[in-house]
Amino acid sequence: MSYLVIFAVVLVLLNTYPVMASQDLLFASKRDSLKSQAAVMASALMELESLSADQVARVMNMLDSMGLKRILVTDPAGLILYDSARAEEEQPNGETEQPLEYRYALYQEVAAALGGSDVAYSRYANRTFTSTAACPIVYRGMVIGAIYILEVDEVQGSLLLSLQENLRNISLVIAAVTLVMSALFSKMLTARIAALLRAIRIVGEGEYGHRLQPVGRDELAQLAGEFNQLTDRLQTTEEVRRRFVSDASHELKTPLASIRLLADSILQTSEMDPEVVRDFVGDIGAEAERLTRITEHLLALTRLDSLPVGEEWAVDVAQVTQRAIAMLQPVADAAGVTVKQNLRADCLISCTEDDLSQISFNLIENAIKYNCRGGKVFVTVYQDGDQVLLEVGDTGVGIPEEDLPKVFNRFYRVDKARSRAAGGTGLGLSIVRDTVRRHGGWVTARPRNPEGSVFTAGFPRYLPPPERKEGAH
Repeated sequence: MSYLVIFAVVLVLLNTYPVMASQDLLFASKRDSLKSQAAVMASALMELESLSADQVARVMNMLDSMGLKRILVTDPAGLILYDSARAEEEQPNGETEQPLEYRYALYQEVAAALGGSDVAYSRYANRTFTSTAACPIVYRGMVIGAIYILEVDEVQGSLLLSLQENLRNISLVIAAVTLVMSALFSKMLTARIAALLRAIRIVGEGEYGHRLQPVGRDELAQLAGEFNQLTDRLQTTEEVRRRFVSDASHELKTPLASIRLLADSILQTSEMDPEVVRDFVGDIGAEAERLTRITEHLLALTRLDSLPVGEEWAVDVAQVTQRAIAMLQPVADAAGVTVKQNLRADCLISCTEDDLSQISFNLIENAIKYNCRGGKVFVTVYQDGDQVLLEVGDTGVGIPEEDLPKVFNRFYRVDKARSRAAGGTGLGLSIVRDTVRRHGGWVTARPRNPEGSVFTAGFPRYLPPPERKEGAH
């Protein structure tokens, strides 16, 4: 709507300003021209010591009327001594209808000229320019009369009218073209916006595979591109969610099925050896513990996805890692695995002790569980430039190259049978990755030479805030 108002204002200005400017220029030109003509005639009459009708008529007959409609010459009292219109209306016998000596020029231009002023006026009406001018006739410093001239110009009036009509026609053409183009552009724009809204509704109903085809390079095309990127992310998130739900359901279903099978076996056997019953109950307890671990890990991932990062402070990675090693030492002894450590002091990062403890505990626990009897685990903490690195290596069977990019995916296990036997849930490394990223870090996995694997978690080094000088404001 605002564009239409601006367009209407422009059309009004187009139809008024040029016409008014042309009219003003013509008015100025007319006034200057008439003043010059009146001055020429007044100069010719200044040669007369006194003005009389015969002398004035003689002089004026010698001058060219220069296309003027009327010329009047008066004496100091305003009595008309010469009238070009009256002269043209004389009868063939030379007599006039009314003697000039009984006629006075009662015009304001004549009154101003007899007062000693040069005046000129112009007006435009009925397709005609009407212009008047008057100037005094001065002899030796005294006003002895005045000359008054009148011009009626229909040619210039027709030209001005033609200009106005041409501008009006041009404006109508411009308005018609603009309205047609506006309607077309509006229809195209409305269609593209409608397509975008329709796509939003489709995606809102769950069809994350729907895409728009960007047309051109304008803002709507950029918006369509951003919409496609958003739907790509939504589709990826939905696929991850569905896969996560499917994997979680599968992981929960397996121990539940085992518990049900063991319980049914106990219930359906009336006379079962107590030792066998004890074994079955022990298996049920093991599966229940596995369910507990899976549930705890799922809850941990949910908290990582939904909760903001807690308050961070400077944490010594070596001290937290040392406590994790001490907690897992009995597990390593039972598995026949030796844990070797090289922990550099003063490796500070901005984190929470709980999160860092979970990261180091999971990495070291995996290195112990998936190792071989008599194997070794190498835990290293050191500083590399502005990074603090926590490396956990092992001498186990290692991870195939094609599986390295996937080990941090949720529920992904390289050897599923061996992982279940070790009590793994496939969520530990996912928790490590998400926790490290929450604190601005990164984590990678690579083969260890000659055997095993190495997991490296890197964190930005903690930089204490600059000390504030006393008296500083």
